[in-house]
Amino acid sequence: MTYEMLSLKKEEEGVAILTLKNPPVNALSTKLIDELGKAVAELSHDPAHRVLIITGDGQFFSAGADLKEIASKADEFLKSAGDIVRHGQEAYRAIEKMPQPVIAAINGLAVGGGLEMTLACDIRVAGDSAKVGLPEVQYGLMPAYGGTQRLARTVGLAKAREMIYTGALINAQEALRIGLVNKVVPSGQELRASRDMAHTIAQKAPLAVAGAKKAMLAGFDQDIDTGLQGEAHAFESVSKSEDLLEGIAAFVERRPPKFAGK
Repeated sequence: MTYEMLSLKKEEEGVAILTLKNPPVNALSTKLIDELGKAVAELSHDPAHRVLIITGDGQFFSAGADLKEIASKADEFLKSAGDIVRHGQEAYRAIEKMPQPVIAAINGLAVGGGLEMTLACDIRVAGDSAKVGLPEVQYGLMPAYGGTQRLARTVGLAKAREMIYTGALINAQEALRIGLVNKVVPSGQELRASRDMAHTIAQKAPLAVAGAKKAMLAGFDQDIDTGLQGEAHAFESVSKSEDLLEGIAAFVERRPPKFAGK
């Protein structure tokens, strides 16, 4: 499938790079969100795909909602705001629920819906000049692509309230300190660092990685006993894989495993 506002590159070992392309700031237009949902669906059902990286073209990851589009269609937006929000939520939820891990390579700004997109990813790698935040309240809006839910789950409720109520942006080092990003690298190296991590993950047993992701996502907001039950079910499924036999054989034979995702 071809896209107008995204580029999709598939590398060796099942690593894919999805780049947002809506210059100059990769604003999240209705069309971009629509294409994002389709691309995620395509990759989710691709057995050769093991890890996804999402990044932005140019100097920005994404400056968030396309305010110019909203202004040009103000009446339509007011009438269909709920549908627009749900469409974005569905696209981001699809990222979150992909069986494969997703890494956000954050270049420049990731604000508003841009930051919300990275929060739907499993891992976030930021360049040291990056700035992130949810400034929607400055424009009479509020975070609605999952920001009010995922930010609190990531950095804690108190810090999430502060960031959302003030609309303030924070730099990469502060984002690292509060656990909003996993790693900070020199500006311009965020995609390379994400690729290195992605290829490391891609060498692991894909069914085991997917099982661990599913168990963590399902159990995060559950009590520990329910979470443990989900973990046991996921483990039972993984234990029936050919990859498990390959992993054990490789250990015994002292060689790198060759996982097939079966």
